Amino acid sequence: MKLNKILKLGVSAVLAGAVIGAAGCASSGPKVHAIYEQAADFSAYKTYSLLDEVDPESEKPYLSLTDKYLQEAVRQELNARGLTEQAGGDLLIGIHVSTKEKVTSTTMPSRYGGYYGYRNRYGYAYGVGYGTETRVSQYTEGTLNIDVVDAAQKQVVWEGVAVGKLKEPKQETLRSDIAKVVDEIFKKYPVAEKPELRFTPKYAN
Repeated sequence: MKLNKILKLGVSAVLAGAVIGAAGCASSGPKVHAIYEQAADFSAYKTYSLLDEVDPESEKPYLSLTDKYLQEAVRQELNARGLTEQAGGDLLIGIHVSTKEKVTSTTMPSRYGGYYGYRNRYGYAYGVGYGTETRVSQYTEGTLNIDVVDAAQKQVVWEGVAVGKLKEPKQETLRSDIAKVVDEIFKKYPVAEKPELRFTPKYAN
């Protein structure tokens, strides 16, 4: 089974940096949310498999560093929840990154200069004129989806999503930024992590 075409190197890393940058400012930054099948017994799942990310017939028939770091981070979160990776696992894990161009506008008071006159009980008075100013800006919004699929039923049982404004990634923190985003998403997974089951330290570069 194949995922959608993999995007250019750095897209998911950019999203990672954007989401983490917003961790302390939820009102203006990207959002993380999840939905799940309430009837599913997540404690019954013991193994998982990552869906094949490399399609020989696609525009990029290889795994980028960004893709690799995303897979590493997802493995770390699943392993920390007692799941074991193996071929034909109970769960199939899909990782998707998409982008969308967005436009935003902001209207605010604007002083346009000059004076105006008006008549009051004492005669004429003068004041400073004000109006409104609208500023329009364009930006790219990125979405990272992690789908957890029940292999036997061929049905998504959990989906975690991070949505945020894209920004330039920093190579020196690329791996840890991605790990932080994935960690934020998996905080909403129905099974809590067991830190002692992590193979590598959290957010290691």
